Amino acid sequence: MTVPETITSAVPGAGSGTGATAPTGAEAGFGAGGDTGVASGAEVLRPHAEHAFADELKALAAADDRPRPARWQLSPWAVATYLLGGTLPDGTVITPKYVGPRRIVEVAVTTLATDRALLLLGVPGTAKTWVSEHLAAAVSGDSTLLVQGTAGTPEEAIRYGWNYARLLAHGPSRDALVPGPVMRAMSQGLTARVEELTRIPADVQDTLITILSEKTLPVPELGQEVQAVRGFNLIATANDRDRGVNDLSSALRRRFNTVVLPLPATPEAEVDIVARRVDQIGRSLDLPAVPEGVEEIRRIVTVFRELRDGVTTDGRTKLKSPSGALSTAEAISVVTGGLALAAHFGDGVLRPADVAAGILGAVVRDPAADRVIWQEYLETVVRERDGWKDFYRACREVSA
Repeated sequence: MTVPETITSAVPGAGSGTGATAPTGAEAGFGAGGDTGVASGAEVLRPHAEHAFADELKALAAADDRPRPARWQLSPWAVATYLLGGTLPDGTVITPKYVGPRRIVEVAVTTLATDRALLLLGVPGTAKTWVSEHLAAAVSGDSTLLVQGTAGTPEEAIRYGWNYARLLAHGPSRDALVPGPVMRAMSQGLTARVEELTRIPADVQDTLITILSEKTLPVPELGQEVQAVRGFNLIATANDRDRGVNDLSSALRRRFNTVVLPLPATPEAEVDIVARRVDQIGRSLDLPAVPEGVEEIRRIVTVFRELRDGVTTDGRTKLKSPSGALSTAEAISVVTGGLALAAHFGDGVLRPADVAAGILGAVVRDPAADRVIWQEYLETVVRERDGWKDFYRACREVSA
């Protein structure tokens, strides 16, 4: 039996797999400074994390004198600082990308420095994708090696595909092989990402088992394989409300270290998260400044938390919870939409009338059951609250 040959030229930037220096994402041209075919950075609607926070990453790299794992752009300490925020010795302020328990971030970063893959698990809106992107940007300088999981994600999206013109003309060859994001990450020692892993069909999920356990990706058509070089790892995200959709096999789950991202612990933390994220989005859309709408943000967060928890903030009134997640991400969407209304059809100040329709859309997902729950909440809670009269009237108007 012949031993499979290791592919070295089928993947752009691939080394021998024995420690040869692989190019970074920028050098390889994969979404980190290469020719992406899109507008310049100033015109991009949503820059990748490594572009949007390039100055912070550069400052961290300059100040970072701690040991770095192979092919990491920063040390684990600097990666955690990038996500959690801080002030560097030269006075550079690193803005928080994630507001939550520090230990969760430290465990996630440490996992990537081992041979185990990382699974970020949580309910919708707990910043799983956001954390995944920023981890990849800080570790590898490239967050674009992404597989988006859906019910229709094929095995080729995780492994590799073929240039069918070359395949038909010359048969299976290295030149005909089209590497996927995971294969490129393996050959270059970078971090790959798989979003919504449990949305992917189970047989396609299990394609990852050999990659994560043996750190190799066989290409049986060529009698060859791609071996992962040092620095390679994988971050997957999954929604724990998707249990029963395509549950992970026990064999695949063992290949991951699972980190659960919780909902914000306090209303103040959630208000801070919403305000920060809306401010970032608003700057790219030329929307009014967030500080003028902090009170409305606090009100939206209160409504979402009470309906989500099934009890009012003071604990006196039990509530029915609607079918939607009412996540922090949805609160961000409601506020962003409200700011757009205030900017284009108002005086630029966020008011109850600007957010009422967005709240109704977030709460009432089931037109029958959720509408009843929302009406009960309006009449028994919102109507009786001091200082909420304008909000009550605005919500009643759009709910009519």
